[in-house]
Amino acid sequence: MQKRTPLYDVHVAQGARVVDFGGWDMPLHYGSQLEEHHAVRRDAGVFDVSHMCPVDLEGERTREFLRHLLANDVVRLVEPGKALYSCMLNERGGVIDDLIVYFVRETHFRLVVNAGTAEKDLAWIRAQAQPYGVAVRERRDLAMLAVQGPNARNRAVALLAPADAEAALRLDGFFGRFVGSAAAPWFVARTGYTGEDGFEIMLPAAEAAGAWHRLVEGGVRPCGLGARDTLRLEAGMNLYGSDMDENVTPLECGLAWTVAMKAPRPFVGRGALEAQKAAGVPRRQVGLLLEDKGVLRGHQKVVTPAGEGEITSGTYSPTLERSVALARVPPGTYDRVQVDVRGRLLTARVVKPPFVRYGQPVIDL
Repeated sequence: MQKRTPLYDVHVAQGARVVDFGGWDMPLHYGSQLEEHHAVRRDAGVFDVSHMCPVDLEGERTREFLRHLLANDVVRLVEPGKALYSCMLNERGGVIDDLIVYFVRETHFRLVVNAGTAEKDLAWIRAQAQPYGVAVRERRDLAMLAVQGPNARNRAVALLAPADAEAALRLDGFFGRFVGSAAAPWFVARTGYTGEDGFEIMLPAAEAAGAWHRLVEGGVRPCGLGARDTLRLEAGMNLYGSDMDENVTPLECGLAWTVAMKAPRPFVGRGALEAQKAAGVPRRQVGLLLEDKGVLRGHQKVVTPAGEGEITSGTYSPTLERSVALARVPPGTYDRVQVDVRGRLLTARVVKPPFVRYGQPVIDL
């Protein structure tokens, strides 16, 4: 049976095209994926991301546990509300999932994991947590809204009491805070997956529909997963299951910057990463900008001077009006490759992601 978020009936009532996404009935778009994409780049859009899973970790040794569990180091989380992006690895260095971890207090951290991996993530986290005495609590009682775009924060704070709105507007990037009543607080974080400013809001499921309607009435456009994918790809952000998985290390998918190895910290997968680095990472992630006419898609073959690679995510970029992709290719120095698009070898320029940030191109066209 398909899973549904607390906003499913709202999406249907608003005319969304609903599709299966990792076992969840989710809105693909509300009539125009292109218009939703542009709304986020130019104004403000709201996404239902309640299929993602918040997980609360509590216990005296929670920080110690997370230093073991994650490739990035939570030692840098010292201010309440501060967030950190990290990969969670298996012993082979493969990515079990990528996630965000928030520091609430010394005995309480919150993770947000991906929808399609939530069950395996929870099983892994619980098994790893046992020796540390850390309690793992799945928070399916919460819904999540992502309000994104240059005007998103100013629109979203209309949901909050004046004092909370003022505090939310003062949040730095990658920080969150609890607002509202102590009995059923909201958690507002200045994070996102679009390359735009905005908030991700975790709130009681029963309050999600009311918040959604107030945002829409305030001029925020409902957006589906289609626009979310083109936005994140323009922003050079990986999608789990496409650009990385349990057989791909962070060193191979452009996420080496998320691995903290300077301190002698024995996190899961460290040995495998050290061995791979010493031997030479066999493939790397690059961005591609298509120079010929066509559309880049996942799994297309990439022909390089150093051998063959593969596109992991590709799309037509509405902002650039060009086709772009992330690809995993052999190491080497080359600035152009060929991509097999339906039997034709088309030329693409190798670029460094992101392609777009804050509504503007960050590569030469």
